[in-house]
Amino acid sequence: MRETRADTRIAFVGALALHALLFALLFAGMWWTRAAAPVSAAGPQIEADLVDPNALAAPLRRALEAPAQREPEPPPPEPEQSAPPPQPLPEPRPEDSQVAPQPQAQERIPVPDTREQERVERDAEAARRAEREQEEKRRQEQIDLTERKRQEEAEKKQRLAQQAKQQEIARQLEKIRAEREKAKKAADLAEQKLRQLADATAKAAQPAASGAAPPPGNGGVDPGLAARYAAALTEAILRNWTRPDSVPLGQRCQINIKQVPGGNVIDAKVDPSCPYDELGRRSIEAAVLKAQPLPYAGFEAVFNRNLKLNFQAADR
Repeated sequence: MRETRADTRIAFVGALALHALLFALLFAGMWWTRAAAPVSAAGPQIEADLVDPNALAAPLRRALEAPAQREPEPPPPEPEQSAPPPQPLPEPRPEDSQVAPQPQAQERIPVPDTREQERVERDAEAARRAEREQEEKRRQEQIDLTERKRQEEAEKKQRLAQQAKQQEIARQLEKIRAEREKAKKAADLAEQKLRQLADATAKAAQPAASGAAPPPGNGGVDPGLAARYAAALTEAILRNWTRPDSVPLGQRCQINIKQVPGGNVIDAKVDPSCPYDELGRRSIEAAVLKAQPLPYAGFEAVFNRNLKLNFQAADR
C-alpha cells in the first residue's frame, strides 16, 4: 500500500510530540531530586585551645613541626536512592518504526509521445517495406538474368545448329558441283571421242555412199525413221520417269536435249513454253539424264546432237 503525504506529515508530528514529552519528563525528574536532598542550616561547631609551642616538650614540639599528614577525606555520603531520571528514548530506526518508512520516490518515467512513437513505427514499417521491395527487385533481376542467359544459350545453340546445317549444305553443294564438273569433263571427253569415232566412220562410209542417192523428199531424211527415233526416245524416258500428280496425262512438253553420238546426254532442259509445274519440269529432266545412253544404234541417220523432243505425259 503506498503512503501519501498526509501519512508522512502525521508521523513526523507524532515523533516531535514524543520527543517533547520525554524532555519534559527528564526535566521534572531532575528538579524533584534536588528538592528532596536535606540541607544543613548551621554547619559543624569547632572548639580550640591556645597553647604556647615553646612550652611543649621536645618530642611534642618536633611532632608539631613535622609536616602534617593529610588524612584521607571520607567518602561523600551516598545520595539517597531515587528513581533514575528517564533516559531519552533512542530515535526509532526505519525498520523499528511503527510507521512504515516512506519509500524513496522513484524518478518519473517520461511518457513517450504517441505521435513520436507512431512516426517511429511508420519509419520502421517504411524501411521494412523498402527492404522487401529491394529484395524482390534483386530476386526479379536474378530471374531475368537467368532467363536472359538461358535465351542467349538457346540462341547460341540455334545459331551453331544453323551454321552447321549451312556448312553441311555447302559441303553437299560443293560435292554435287564437283561431281557435276567431273561428269561434265567425262561427258566432254566421251563426246570428243565419239565425235572422232563418228568422223572416222563417216569418212570410211563416204566412198560407199557416194554413188547412192538420198531418200526422196524431207532433205534426204526418212520420216518413218525419225518418227521411230522419237518414239524410242519417249519410251526410254517414260521407263525412268514417275509422273507427278500435278502433270495431267497426255500433256505435252518440249525437251531440249544435248547429246553425243552413242546416246550419252550432256544436258537436258525443258523449253520455257513447257506447261509442267516446277516439280514436273525437274522430274522430266532427271528422267532424261537417268535414261542415258539414249537410243542410238540404227538411228544414226536421224541422230542430232541438239535434239528437240516433243514429250507427251503417260504412265508405264
